[in-house]
Amino acid sequence: MTGPEPGRVCVGAIAGSFGVRGEVRLKSFCAEPEAIGDYGPLFTEDGSRSFRVTLTRPVAGGLGARLSGVATKEEADALRGTSLFVARDRLPTLGDDEFYHADLIGMEVRDTGGALIGRVAAVHNHGAGDLLEVQGPALKEPLLLPFTRAVVPTVDLASRRVIVDLPEGLEE
Repeated sequence: MTGPEPGRVCVGAIAGSFGVRGEVRLKSFCAEPEAIGDYGPLFTEDGSRSFRVTLTRPVAGGLGARLSGVATKEEADALRGTSLFVARDRLPTLGDDEFYHADLIGMEVRDTGGALIGRVAAVHNHGAGDLLEVQGPALKEPLLLPFTRAVVPTVDLASRRVIVDLPEGLEE
């Protein structure tokens, strides 16, 4: 698997079928969950399939939706776990100090002295704010850092680098 095509951002995933007429349950990764229906066609990770999305109703654990080309429960079931991507230029422009997770992943991570710590491997949110997962050759295990201005004072999108001020006890 090669990953998403450049310029695409993951905005949701198909959690499974809903009902018997090909409806799916979508998990939306958008700040406003219903916005997932506003971006035009959504693509699979490899770009081989695209779907027009029509939201139908809120359902437990997500949003009910109809996808173009999906007419049966079996077709919907076969798509369970499929991540859905949109062209980056279809997304709204973010304000200052707002970042798409896709932009942060892969960025170089350096401490305030300039020493390389590793790269952002993932961004997690378990309800108390975003955490950057940093992996690097000198780290025995991934480092989870709160994505706050105090811990991450600088995010330089142009140079693909973040500067972190490691809290006491997390220094190498």
